[in-house]
Amino acid sequence: MNFFPPEMTAPTGTRTERLRLRPLTVDHLALDYDAVMASREQLNRWSQTSWPTPDFTLAENWTDLDRHQREHLEGAAFTYTVLDPTESRCLGCVYITPIPESAAHLYPNDRYSAKVTFWIRSDELASGLESHLLATLRGWFAAEWPLDRVIFAISQQNPAQAELLRGAGLVEQASIALADGRLLWVYDEPAQASR
Repeated sequence: MNFFPPEMTAPTGTRTERLRLRPLTVDHLALDYDAVMASREQLNRWSQTSWPTPDFTLAENWTDLDRHQREHLEGAAFTYTVLDPTESRCLGCVYITPIPESAAHLYPNDRYSAKVTFWIRSDELASGLESHLLATLRGWFAAEWPLDRVIFAISQQNPAQAELLRGAGLVEQASIALADGRLLWVYDEPAQASR
């Protein structure tokens, strides 16, 4: 299974009345760092790791953003920052990556497929922005991405995001283990899940 057609370029982003999606670059360092540190405990559960640690530095964040920017340019993975409409505040991030090897057997007939994870900063969770982002992503993938399948994967330590996906009509497909031992729940579009 391949990730993204090598002759294609990833979309440059999308916008709604509530948010802007832009490829994440080191130019977003200060905005991203603010969102990450404001959401640290939530992100520990979301990532199933200690990232970000209480002493996570701006320099460490620059290293992360530089890696994401390089992966995006190489077509190895695509990371988008979620910004407010004025692009003056980071609201979260979206990660579009290859489907893990441990889940490839679930999608044997797909030529190009991706795994999507996302988070919204903690102080926006009650605003409905996470649901708005999910709806935006689903429409964006259907309209602009050359992928046979997009699956949404979430941490098993994040039952609220599981409820969000189920409430949006996505269907739980499987539990998968990543190479580092973390466990994810995988959700798919209803039409894709029934194939």
